[in-house]
Amino acid sequence: MTTTRHLPLAVTAAALLLLASTTARADDTGPSVPPGTEPSASAPVKVDPTDPDLKLPEGATLADPKVLDIKSVVEDQTGDERREDTNADVKFALQAEVLFSKDSAKLSGESKARIGAIAEEIKKQNATQVRVFGFTDDLGSSAHGDVLSRQRANAVQAVLDQDLNSADITFEVRGYGEQYPIADNSTEEGRRKNRRVEVSFPRSGS
Repeated sequence: MTTTRHLPLAVTAAALLLLASTTARADDTGPSVPPGTEPSASAPVKVDPTDPDLKLPEGATLADPKVLDIKSVVEDQTGDERREDTNADVKFALQAEVLFSKDSAKLSGESKARIGAIAEEIKKQNATQVRVFGFTDDLGSSAHGDVLSRQRANAVQAVLDQDLNSADITFEVRGYGEQYPIADNSTEEGRRKNRRVEVSFPRSGS
């Protein structure tokens, strides 16, 4: 008398998938792709959702669901202005050369129009907390960079405050000098990106 042994569904499915994978690799002559980017294949067998092998162990729980933070970055062609959007915040980064003369914290006439556009976005998002942070490259002394970056952040905050004209908005203003570079300070192109003022605020969620 012949005895038929039934393997668990999960084991059977895994064996079939392994066989299919082995066959595919033997016949595949194309280039390899990073893990996770392979085309998804249809299941070789129908999966039983009530199978005990598919259930969580007793006492185990799933982690709380959360929305992944997705960042969108838009930079103008000249690189003078950069906007980053996430689920929680909006951040503008303005290059110092667009706002100020060299080694100066006095705003140019053109810069006030750029800052005004940011003020309009703050109004649109109904933000009540605004962060204005200044940064420099690593040329010169660290102490000088700290002072200059704070003076530039103060200048941008003053224009925003005037344009917004709201007592409900709280500003956080800081000068970080050469800290937190976003590019390589060994090249002029990189140093130019690091000399910047960032304005960020929460999204309204609407």
